[in-house]
Amino acid sequence: MYRSGIPAPVIVAGARTAVGRAFKGSLRDTTAMNLARVVVEEVLRRSGLDAALIDDIILAESNYGGGDLARHAAVEAGMHQVPGQAVNRHCAGSLTAIGDAAAVIAVGAERAVIAGGVESTSTAPVQKFRVPGTEDSFVDRWMSPSHPDTPEASNRDMSLTVGWNTAREVGITREEMDAWAARSHQRAIAAIDTGAFTEEIVPVRALRPDGSFADFAVDEHPRRDTSVERLAGLKVLHPEIEGFSITAGNAAGLNDGAAAVAVTDSAFAAEQGLTVLAEIRAWAATAIEPARTGVAVLDVIPKVLRRAGLEASDIALWEINEAFASVPVAACKKLGIDEELVNTAGSGCSLGHPVAASGARMVVTLLHELRRRGGGHGVAAMCAGGGQAGAVLLHVPGERRRTA
Repeated sequence: MYRSGIPAPVIVAGARTAVGRAFKGSLRDTTAMNLARVVVEEVLRRSGLDAALIDDIILAESNYGGGDLARHAAVEAGMHQVPGQAVNRHCAGSLTAIGDAAAVIAVGAERAVIAGGVESTSTAPVQKFRVPGTEDSFVDRWMSPSHPDTPEASNRDMSLTVGWNTAREVGITREEMDAWAARSHQRAIAAIDTGAFTEEIVPVRALRPDGSFADFAVDEHPRRDTSVERLAGLKVLHPEIEGFSITAGNAAGLNDGAAAVAVTDSAFAAEQGLTVLAEIRAWAATAIEPARTGVAVLDVIPKVLRRAGLEASDIALWEINEAFASVPVAACKKLGIDEELVNTAGSGCSLGHPVAASGARMVVTLLHELRRRGGGHGVAAMCAGGGQAGAVLLHVPGERRRTA
């Protein structure tokens, strides 16, 4: 992705909030602005960079009213000289934000950029849309569509467009998806219990309904009692469709959270005495027909591997978002990826899917897990609304080990 002779873009800090359950969870009364401030300030602190050296902040946001959370966070953090940029590629937005940061670093346009994403489903604004040709006829609870609505690709119901269409195209059974989802919960709970997430999470002073505040620092979406048997007992989301296999259990939840990384170049990091956590070797985005959104990862993964000059066998760990369990199952089946190396600490089905933040959450988790395992290459990839997909490929220095 970057030319020989140009210092490589590197990550010198990364942090995320714990992921909350939307509407009912610990972050229900914490706004996206507050979540953005928390991760931006923490990433700056962890990086060791002087705030005056930050050139830009790029944050993904989705369905939050079209503002600029990155600039808001910069001002709240006292970095008045730092502009902010909003990115929207739906689920893959924060992977794009990190790729954009790597790009401006790689060409020498900037020295240090904070990039990531924020999602507060709980406090997202409710929009109204005036029906064209009328004076006062409005569609309530309107959302900007990612693609034209069609019978085969609903732009409001991703259980059809992503989950079900992927399962049908690749030939994935409900039993396979439920097994994947159950293991996702088991892995997430194990990561929580062993403290694997402790280093990457920054606590949030979350507002509670009674007006008090409490530190929130543990992902609350994973369920300890999840099992294949319990998942098998859940009703499908569309019983009127013959053979429909998507349930709330093999799909991601609705969630709140934020994550970000600090990106600079290797030469600048050395000059400033910064610790390099990972090198960003490649980044990519692709798109296909909206009805095939879930299998877009089958295109973006080979693309990001080609850009890095690597094969799937070179990758030590994978993060493939579980918007629906059918997506990583499809990637493993079609691309020959070892499922034991995918989402080793859980993903969307268990940790949850705070849409605009999920890509950066995956990158933060990936680089920390690679460091624990002695280094190596890692890929974070996911599909996104409208038939899109994004990916980032990292390399963590050290001697690669394939087991925990």
